Amino acid sequence: MTMAHDDKPGVDQVTGRETTGHEWDGIRELNTPLPRWWLWTLYATIVWAVGYWIFYPAWPLVTSYTTGVSGWMTRTAVEDSIAELHAIRGETGKKIISAGLSEIENTPDLLSYARAQGKAAFATNCATCHGSGASGAVGYPNLNDDDWLWGGTLDQIATTIRHGVRSADQKAHSGVMLPFGRTGMLQRPQVDLVVDYVRSLSGLEVRAGSDLPAGAAIFKQNCASCHGDDGKGKRDTGAPNLTDVIWLYGSSREDVFQSVWNGRGGVMPNWQGRLDEATIKSLAVYVHTLGGGE
Repeated sequence: MTMAHDDKPGVDQVTGRETTGHEWDGIRELNTPLPRWWLWTLYATIVWAVGYWIFYPAWPLVTSYTTGVSGWMTRTAVEDSIAELHAIRGETGKKIISAGLSEIENTPDLLSYARAQGKAAFATNCATCHGSGASGAVGYPNLNDDDWLWGGTLDQIATTIRHGVRSADQKAHSGVMLPFGRTGMLQRPQVDLVVDYVRSLSGLEVRAGSDLPAGAAIFKQNCASCHGDDGKGKRDTGAPNLTDVIWLYGSSREDVFQSVWNGRGGVMPNWQGRLDEATIKSLAVYVHTLGGGE
């Protein structure tokens, strides 16, 4: 590509527009100024930016930043909103913090307050996984039924909310379903047998001619330590009851096979440190009163 520049603007014969004098491989550059409205808009945004730098906190310094003429900042606004919220909660909020969970649930005024606050906190923090109606989804427990991996009493629910499941909290529930097939602990025929046996515990259809006693033997040797000899689960390990019709990851043969072959290990975050004590207690009470609490 060759470029020529003779500083001699001319007129393009095709368009009739004036040229800038620049030429590339015989192609002349047209002198087409930006529309006035576009330029004035650009100038207005520049003036706005300068005004914004002066009015609001904007420029970082070595150890601080410019505070701006207004002194307004989002951090202060959030702190003011939190202080306003605490003022609105007033004495009832303080009573929630100092009262025990059973006391809250057995005191009409505190229960009403806790359920309202818990419902709002659930919608903001929990509904993404558990659903707006707390009915759950594949991999996310239904909080309306009476099937609880880690226990459904008030204290157990509060503990789960505070510390989470397989979260970064050292007190989190930590049980995990091992990948028996993927790691070679069980071979494919053994996995098929134990899948049939597990499905039979809930009265689900199994493969024709499947050796259920052989599957039971494999189950007893590899699975009973967590799920129990009867398959009804253990809450200290978070192992689900395999004899009911409630399946967190699905009850189809493929679903159960994937659980045995690849394992399962869903995570629930710990909310202690993210939510205040009154909100955690209110959440525990709200979840407990949904209908499945023990």
